[in-house]
Amino acid sequence: MEKSVLPPNPTKVATKWALINAVACIILTYVYFFLNVEQGSAVQYLSFVPFIAFLLLTQKEYKEQLNGFITFGQGFSSGFRYALFTGLVIGVFTMLYLWVLNPEALEKSMETARAGMEAKGNMSDADIDKALSITKSLGPWIGGFSVAVFYAAAGAVISLIGAAIFKKERSPYDLVDEAVEPE
Repeated sequence: MEKSVLPPNPTKVATKWALINAVACIILTYVYFFLNVEQGSAVQYLSFVPFIAFLLLTQKEYKEQLNGFITFGQGFSSGFRYALFTGLVIGVFTMLYLWVLNPEALEKSMETARAGMEAKGNMSDADIDKALSITKSLGPWIGGFSVAVFYAAAGAVISLIGAAIFKKERSPYDLVDEAVEPE
């Protein structure tokens, strides 16, 4: 009976790191909330540091599972899967956060939007009220969707960079060294 050797699964590695990143993002969200960090503050961009770090760790771990060799495509695939999974999980969390966990965050952003629209002066009060009522009903959906799309897009770019960094393909000499004599 022959033993089949399956190649490592990039989805397992990507899922693991995406869940770790999701926990980190949720913790950071509540840290910002309890510290009263303003929405749109530059401090909130610190949450992208773990996203980038965990994406690179996903690619590094997958390379290690492939015995230190990884093609550009394999590196990109593992990183992009991580970004997709992270986007989906954080998108769902964003929806729950805006609907259930902290609906005041949506109200604050709507107040900020109202102030911005009034400052521009190119919309009537009725138009502003109509726009904000639509935002109130669709806000969590729009927030979750845009977070998911943003993480996927940013992850694609960072995955390309990471794949270029971690790429190490087998040379013909490596293949000869790894060859096994038939019994």
